[in-house]
Amino acid sequence: MALKYAYHPGNVAHSGSPEVAETMTPIARTLGLTLTPLEGATSCGAGIIRQANRKLQITLNARTFAMAESLGLEILTPCAATAGNLQEDLDSLRNDPLLMQEVNDILSRTCGMTFSGDTEVNHLLHVLVDEIGLDKVEKLAINSLNMRVAGYYSPYIQRKGACGEDDVHDPEYMERLIFAIGGTPVDWEGRTTSVGTPGLLSEEGTVLRQAAAVLSEAKEEGAQLVVSACNLSHSVLDIYQGKAGRSSGLSTNIPVIHLTEMLSFAMGHHNTRFAQLRTRVAVIGD
Repeated sequence: MALKYAYHPGNVAHSGSPEVAETMTPIARTLGLTLTPLEGATSCGAGIIRQANRKLQITLNARTFAMAESLGLEILTPCAATAGNLQEDLDSLRNDPLLMQEVNDILSRTCGMTFSGDTEVNHLLHVLVDEIGLDKVEKLAINSLNMRVAGYYSPYIQRKGACGEDDVHDPEYMERLIFAIGGTPVDWEGRTTSVGTPGLLSEEGTVLRQAAAVLSEAKEEGAQLVVSACNLSHSVLDIYQGKAGRSSGLSTNIPVIHLTEMLSFAMGHHNTRFAQLRTRVAVIGD
């Protein structure tokens, strides 16, 4: 039976990283996921709105929760930043009745909605392992990845309640998934290290150094490819890697793709782009 979710594409999936939105549709079909878009849902805030106005971010996310509740569905997102921020705000609302009441008053007055706390937030990675099962994913993978892959989680989902049944401090879901579709997972510490995404506009130099350190370590550990479970981190590691290398003096040139792209390629979708990725992996170097 199909797994049904309210779908939140996550930050930048329709702007800076449209490849996430493009590849999510075919893999959902292959995996048997029924996704109902949360039409009009806002960004999770990415930890940025919170810096200026915490109540605004929680209220915006409470509206998203209310939309999912109205559909009777849990939320699914392919973005670690979205999953982590939504889960944090969901926990805050559930644990603070006064905050819940205040936010519901705002929602009622502004959009005619209220929120009871009766929904859950799921990242695609955890649905793959905990709900669908890697045995099924392995059977659906018709293109073997056949690369040394560094799986990048980001720190957003590495918190209690936000990472499924995976270990908060020593996760392994990405590595298990990579192995299931024919890749060789790389063991590296940078897989849960922040690349500073919320500070990109105000502290670019710091963000570039953080991104450079992560990319450089992946290369040093023998990775041919980095696969990110976070839309925002994926954008920073991919788009800014040249600038990060120049500003830090570290070697940072390595292909970076999103989790949904890896799955799409493995399941036989976007074969032309998969061929292009293989070419990029083959020719990129110092």
